Amino acid sequence: MAKLPVVDLEGKEVKNLDLPDEVFGTPLKSNLIQEAVLAYRAAGRRGTHATKNRSDVRGGGKKPWRQKKTGRARHGSIRSPIWKGGGTVFGPQPHEYVYAFPRKKRHGALRSALSAKLKDGRLVVVESLRLSEPKT
Repeated sequence: MAKLPVVDLEGKEVKNLDLPDEVFGTPLKSNLIQEAVLAYRAAGRRGTHATKNRSDVRGGGKKPWRQKKTGRARHGSIRSPIWKGGGTVFGPQPHEYVYAFPRKKRHGALRSALSAKLKDGRLVVVESLRLSEPKT
């Protein structure tokens, strides 16, 4: 069992806290932590980027010229992607970036991060956060 000092607001040690080895004694698994961070950041993305395809671009309802006897290539719309001002082919469309991150992996990443913080001495437990008078 690992021990961690509990401090008050002045930074004085008040008591010791026994921490369970199941949570704070696990080895560092940086790949799990990295995957958890990627899942967290992916969930924060909006995914609202979009381009207009040939059906979204304004205009182009009429066939530009007749199919035969003009000597030109056949075309059905001036908003085709090969035309200037035409739509975009396979451009970005709105979608979600969220992906399911398994609960056991998420808990394992948290245990690994807490263990690493404890090992580096960067984990602090404060007894109480009550203030004498609130200030902004």
